Amino acid sequence: MVLELKLRKVGNSVGVVLPKDAMAKLNVREGDSVCLTDAPDGSLRVTPVTEGREQFAKQMKVAEDVIRRYRNTLRELAK
Repeated sequence: MVLELKLRKVGNSVGVVLPKDAMAKLNVREGDSVCLTDAPDGSLRVTPVTEGREQFAKQMKVAEDVIRRYRNTLRELAK
């Protein structure tokens, strides 16, 4: 499925409206959350957020904070 979607202004932000077909394929409905993640080829992947994914996202946020704070230490340890 290839869909070209238009970005639209929503208040002070910009949003994308998903057509019914895309929502059915993702198995989401209005009010559900989706997650954008980096794919290895540089693109973005849209996936539905499940309870496990929310927990994973929180853990990744903590890990990224630790990596950012201890960047130099981790670089030295990697040598």
